[in-house]
Amino acid sequence: MNVPTADPALEADAAVERKKKSKKPKYSRFTQQELPACKPLLTPTIVISTFALIGILFIPIGLASLSASENVVEIVYRYDTECIPQQSQDDKVAFIQSSATDKTCRTTLTVPKNMKAPVHIYYELYNFYQNHRRYVKNRNDKQLRSKEYELETTNCAPEATTVDGSPIVPCGLIAWSLFNDTYSFAIQNKAIEVNKKNIAWQSDKDEKFGSDVYPKNFQQGGLIGGAKLNESIPLSEQEDLIVWMRTAALPQFRKLYGRIETDLVANEQISVTIQNNYNTYSFEGEKKLVLSTTSWIGGKNDFLGVAYLTVGSLCLFLALAFIVLYLLKPRTLGDPSYLSWNRNPDRH
Repeated sequence: MNVPTADPALEADAAVERKKKSKKPKYSRFTQQELPACKPLLTPTIVISTFALIGILFIPIGLASLSASENVVEIVYRYDTECIPQQSQDDKVAFIQSSATDKTCRTTLTVPKNMKAPVHIYYELYNFYQNHRRYVKNRNDKQLRSKEYELETTNCAPEATTVDGSPIVPCGLIAWSLFNDTYSFAIQNKAIEVNKKNIAWQSDKDEKFGSDVYPKNFQQGGLIGGAKLNESIPLSEQEDLIVWMRTAALPQFRKLYGRIETDLVANEQISVTIQNNYNTYSFEGEKKLVLSTTSWIGGKNDFLGVAYLTVGSLCLFLALAFIVLYLLKPRTLGDPSYLSWNRNPDRH
């Protein structure tokens, strides 16, 4: 009796098909953790040297950062309460929302130390959550970049269209809530020019806001928000808008308003005229005017220096502690040959 034999070619094809249908993962040295690896032996010398090196590097960096921060000169003036007349203190929201009230506010600031140009002018807001999920998404980047997408208002409600259905450019709540307080400065009745050029990121001007996109129907919706925009200037040149639309991560933030390109001398009296237009009273927010110089680490901020000093000091302390421990109770480095699986390899 002849027993039929299987065709080797058919068996090979069947094996390939079974392999394709198999859910077993392919073998690789990566998945099996068989790649070459560095396994340093942490001897006392290596550990002590590492901690000491980190401490020696971090402490000078921390001292240099703190020194640079201390050299920054700042003038901070909170004006949201000062710029409300006494008779309107009980109803600040009504005052700020009324078109009939005079919102001009004047004050005098004293320069504490010499401030070398450029002196940066910031506005600082407190309790304003630009990082709120619905607020951050309330814009249309396509519309901002190109005139071709002028009618694109997705994600912009309730500031997407006017009452008659015409698209708002730029649409969305971020643009609608544009900061609209203004500042002017003078010394001895001589006006100080504020340079508002190049206050926005160049990448934002080139890539996120189109040179062919012009404001249209802005602040003409059902609600009137913050500042208005000049409809004859393209969005790529509306730098106040570009700065505002780079949303902040925290509820307290500063944004660049402009620069003073002249030196300010210590004890000089700066006359400041503020147009207090922006409504922060509805959500119990605060507004501050900040004049500041900068250093190689930016503005005044002690956190970086304190962080470096803390980590560096802790590492030096640990290095000294390990040195003392090693001298008082030295311990011979273990010999791997004494491990049970090395002494009795046949049993494993």
